[in-house]
Amino acid sequence: MAEVNDSAWADRHKGFACSKKLSTRVDLTPMVDLGFLLITFFIFTYHMSKPQVMDLYMPTEKGDSSTVGESTALTIIPGNANKIFYYHGSLNIALQKNLFGFTNYSFRGGIGDIIREKQWEMDKTKPGFRSELMLIIKPAEDSRYENLVNVLDEVMINAVPHYAIVDLSGAEKIAISMAKN
Repeated sequence: MAEVNDSAWADRHKGFACSKKLSTRVDLTPMVDLGFLLITFFIFTYHMSKPQVMDLYMPTEKGDSSTVGESTALTIIPGNANKIFYYHGSLNIALQKNLFGFTNYSFRGGIGDIIREKQWEMDKTKPGFRSELMLIIKPAEDSRYENLVNVLDEVMINAVPHYAIVDLSGAEKIAISMAKN
């Protein structure tokens, strides 16, 4: 607390009507206590955020020898302007049977709904069959890194156990340009 000491001035000049010069001393103990309390509070409430890591499996350079069934494959092609081209199964059959479309990253009607719909259809054919879903991600040349990260977020949200990032083929580039028109 602040303290005023006036006894030293009063003894020297008795009867002299002059203004008193008072010495002040500020006690900083409560301020130091408050500082330590704040430091302690921030140390105890600080949450160390650990980076979350996701496993990413890439096919080998020579090509992947594993085959994917028609009913279990869903191919997603992120493009520019947050547009996504997707198709079920192989490209030729999807184009013939109209099993393709364009979507975006929105909450309703976006790529997450397409993945959940595919999982629901797989579970409808055989319970627990959704764990066989193979999501093939083929980023287009004009897509941004953010688009790939958004698709991988949807993979984690929808608990897709099998996915791969593959290069886009020439036939798929042609199919996308034809489907836009």
